[in-house]
Amino acid sequence: GGGGGGLGGSGVAMRLWGSLAAKVRLPATYRYGMNRPGSVADKLRNPPGLRRKKVHVEPIDDRDWAVFKGDTVQVLRGKEAGKQGLVAQVIRQRNWVVLEGLNVHYRYLGKSAFHPGTYVASEAPLMVKDVALVDPTDRRPTEVEWRYTEEGERVRVSLRTGRILPRPIEEREDGIILEQWKDGPKDTSVEDALEKTFTPSLKTFQEEIMEQQGIVETRTFRKSYWY
Repeated sequence: GGGGGGLGGSGVAMRLWGSLAAKVRLPATYRYGMNRPGSVADKLRNPPGLRRKKVHVEPIDDRDWAVFKGDTVQVLRGKEAGKQGLVAQVIRQRNWVVLEGLNVHYRYLGKSAFHPGTYVASEAPLMVKDVALVDPTDRRPTEVEWRYTEEGERVRVSLRTGRILPRPIEEREDGIILEQWKDGPKDTSVEDALEKTFTPSLKTFQEEIMEQQGIVETRTFRKSYWY
């Protein structure tokens, strides 16, 4: 369609970006980690030509996965057992979840022979089987099951109390929550962006402009032959 100035920063771009964004092609030997695939940090961990031992991950069907970013969970095993935290990151390809402020380890960043580096703390991932969702009814861990409501909505239900555990609102990496996004006065609406304003024709660009401007060609061109 024509027009739609500023589409890159508009509300429609916010809503359609997920379907239009190009996917990063990953090699067969790629190993998923904490960094976003295709980022600078990820490329340093997975340089071209590097062959790493395959990591076997227990397959979990998409429809069975029940822990999402923003959920409150309790750690079941390990040094942080019994503690509750907010899920800050989910790496489905490794069955990992990262909790804010839990399972923390310390490391040096930028350390070299000429620089001591910076000592920073970072959360290490936990296996999803080592955490359990917290039931808001009693703040205790619970197993959940996917069920359907009378309206046909698929929801997570606590097996202990029967309470529905709403799925948290998803937030993009840039902090935007699509469900809460409001178009501004300069944003392009979805209807305008999807409107078809171009009509194909067999005329040249110059002929289309002449027709729009009401210009009549009075010159007679000499015939030309292309064979």
